[in-house]
Amino acid sequence: MAVPDFENSEQELFEQFAVVADKGQSPIRVDKFLTNYIQTTRNRIQQAAENGQIRVNNQAVKSNYKVKPGDVVKIVLENPPREIEIIPQDIPLQIVYEDDAVVVINKEAGMVVHPGHGNYKDTLVNALKFHFDQLPSLSADLERPGLVHRIDKDTSGLLVVAKTEKAMQSLASQFKAHSTERVYEALVWGNLANDEGTITGHIGRHPKNRLQMAVFEDESQGKNAVTHFKVLERFLYVSRVECRLETGRTHQIRVHFKYIGHPLFNDERYEGNIILKGTTFNKYKQFVENCFKICPRQALHARTLGFEHPETGKRLHFEAPLPEDMQQLFEKWRNYSFHSSENQGE
Repeated sequence: MAVPDFENSEQELFEQFAVVADKGQSPIRVDKFLTNYIQTTRNRIQQAAENGQIRVNNQAVKSNYKVKPGDVVKIVLENPPREIEIIPQDIPLQIVYEDDAVVVINKEAGMVVHPGHGNYKDTLVNALKFHFDQLPSLSADLERPGLVHRIDKDTSGLLVVAKTEKAMQSLASQFKAHSTERVYEALVWGNLANDEGTITGHIGRHPKNRLQMAVFEDESQGKNAVTHFKVLERFLYVSRVECRLETGRTHQIRVHFKYIGHPLFNDERYEGNIILKGTTFNKYKQFVENCFKICPRQALHARTLGFEHPETGKRLHFEAPLPEDMQQLFEKWRNYSFHSSENQGE
């Protein structure tokens, strides 16, 4: 996209990237700020600044400029931005349901849903491009054909893909209206105080770590997010929970449980990949390390998906069984909890 409002340019410049700093943004050098968004080195960003190609609020800035809340930060270069080419790849998909309008897929943990952030192949979108012709896109998501929602790379479970424009618009409306049914299962650190409850709190990009989301009590920041939970099993130092999404924010379950002090088990990004509860015995430490190896990801699975069929209006409901790694994880903690309680005479 050409940038017409930059005056006195010797040649036409093109906007490569633009972002508005959050209201909660703490002061940070613009070169460091941009490394959280762009897959390149800090040196290259600094060179762009020296060339007058980093603009804040349409003014060229140097690398040491401190980004403030509300700043519009852009990188502009001489060449038009290169569009990501989605290469079709013959990647097997576990298709749960398919008709002329929609396809429901049970995604394996470890598969990125769409290209970006250094993952430009081996994604679900690459597989969709191979298996299906002419999938529609939302106007703002031309590189995400068929997608109206997503689940994180290391989360397993169900998602629906639209095969027609009508299905795309219908599903997008349902997700926006929160009328879809989405239920997850997770293992979280700690013994929750209540058997069920609701976690609320606006979710937005973390002001310091751009790879994380954060909960903001100030309602002017982030977007409203609501997670309902129910404890299914208690295993002394961890809890198996069912999570029902009322909203669908990025990392919602992960960040909400971190917010209330119960990060997801083995969630590296939200500090769940260390021993947060339990004993100091080496035997226990080894047990947890073995659990990390059994499930080398955040223990989160999108188990249930429900929505109205875009063509028939019929309510569809799908269940995806727990993947093997989480089944083994629950069983291992179940046995540990049983034998520990037995040894304590409970």
